[in-house]
Amino acid sequence: MSAVKWGILGAAKFAREHMAPAIHAAHGAELYALATAWPDKAEGFRAFAPGVKVHDSYDALLADPEVEAVYIPLPNHLHVLWTLKALAAGKHVLTEKPIAMHAREVDQIINARDAAKKLAAEAYMIVFHPQWQRAKALVEEGAIGRVLHVDAAFSYNNKEDHDNIRNKPETGGGGIRDIGVYTYGSVRFVTGAEPQELTSKIRRENGVDVWAQVFSVMQGAAGSSVGRFTYSAMTSMRLHNRQEVVFQGEKGMIRVANAPFNAGVHDQAQVELHLPGNKVVVERFPGVNQYKLQVEAFCHSVRTGAPYPCPLEFVRGTQAMIDRVFQMESEVTL
Repeated sequence: MSAVKWGILGAAKFAREHMAPAIHAAHGAELYALATAWPDKAEGFRAFAPGVKVHDSYDALLADPEVEAVYIPLPNHLHVLWTLKALAAGKHVLTEKPIAMHAREVDQIINARDAAKKLAAEAYMIVFHPQWQRAKALVEEGAIGRVLHVDAAFSYNNKEDHDNIRNKPETGGGGIRDIGVYTYGSVRFVTGAEPQELTSKIRRENGVDVWAQVFSVMQGAAGSSVGRFTYSAMTSMRLHNRQEVVFQGEKGMIRVANAPFNAGVHDQAQVELHLPGNKVVVERFPGVNQYKLQVEAFCHSVRTGAPYPCPLEFVRGTQAMIDRVFQMESEVTL
């Protein structure tokens, strides 16, 4: 099959360092075009894709008939606008998380996707990594017995980075929208459970959440191997780096650690299975590029029509949980 020709809206650092190289390296994909009003920003992309075509505006890239798929790494508050524009232009579109600011906006994108008959997805790359697929399989096969509690944590400290869009309310900043998608979405992916009861405590600076603690009672789907369990999640943009999810069951524990949300960037991905008698089985996944796997899955669905493994309907569930976290917010002072 011919390679899917990709265009990128904007020369964001994350696009330059991670997604653009992944598109360039992915089987079935071609990094064809970039849209930026600053030509010097294109040089970082030309370093590994010298033939990339540069447009001076987003609209010009969307009007390019050769571009089949668009990757959108823009600030959060622009995701819905340009996702809808890309679909209206007849492009498939992969948009950085969170694809929307509210669940109702995901519904809007789903309707536009269906009307355009194109693939639209959120760039939720972790579900393509074998460490998360392995954690899901272990839970489903009952390796730790009945799941009773899950802890999730994701933190970093960008307090001194005042110009960072995550520290600005006008660009849809805050830790929950940036990394809550991982602490909430990963647990939903592994267990298939949804929140039944939920409370949240949030600390804010300059109008954005910089620390949040969520407690929930989750319920697995009818007929699944997962029933009812408690769940606790912490996100922060003011704490030392931490990434970890622990699934505790009657017969054991699964720990997804070593930077599970940035696998291969900060540390080697691994899944630990803790069993009675202090037995620990560690599975490691060296050299896996989850961004490349994501692009390849996207291109496969574009070319074959096969269902995309992480559809917007799943994404909507995580966004609905984020909406609920904000709705149930109580302020905390630290």
